[in-house]
Amino acid sequence: MAIPRAAKTQRRTRIQEEKEEIILEAALDVFSMHGFKGATIDQIAEVAGMSKPNLLYYFRTKEAMHRALIDRVLDTWLDPLRELDAEGNPEAEIKSYIRRKLEMARDFPRESRLFANEILRGAPSITEELDDLRKLVDEKVDVIRAWIRAGKIARCDPYHLIFSIWATTQHYADFDIQVKSVLGPARSGEGRFEDAARFLEQLYMSGLQVKA
Repeated sequence: MAIPRAAKTQRRTRIQEEKEEIILEAALDVFSMHGFKGATIDQIAEVAGMSKPNLLYYFRTKEAMHRALIDRVLDTWLDPLRELDAEGNPEAEIKSYIRRKLEMARDFPRESRLFANEILRGAPSITEELDDLRKLVDEKVDVIRAWIRAGKIARCDPYHLIFSIWATTQHYADFDIQVKSVLGPARSGEGRFEDAARFLEQLYMSGLQVKA
């Protein structure tokens, strides 16, 4: 979907592109902290270090900035699931998926909160994209079902397997303050993601192991 910009030209200049990136970085900070309804253009302009009229030259509305960010997030967010390979070893593929999702929680916490806030408000901006997500999930569910039929993993509900991986990995982005507070100073460093990866790998692979 095209993003309406006030600064439409036949060829956008490097300065225009840089300004848009500054604005979107600021908008990501504000939206991820306050949600769509709580965020204001004035807040975004302040974080971006520019005047409100200057900001509105590049993005006419709060909705345009939010939509641009959502488009980026969705494209990035679906990559780990797209990479689940039907021809690969199921244990290796599922472990790799868990780790990629945790890496995203570590590297893109603001984007995770932006997406979570959009879902919590009823996902009005991504109705069509959710249909694409459903199709991708259906495709990967077929992959998991094939692994089950081949006796490579235990019987399970593939949809809820995917949902549970989303929930357990995204927790480390959306509730990172809670995680670090509970773990305390000794365990709340970057190593917490590796600890989480090892635990989740053990949890899922134990549950998916075919019983003799």
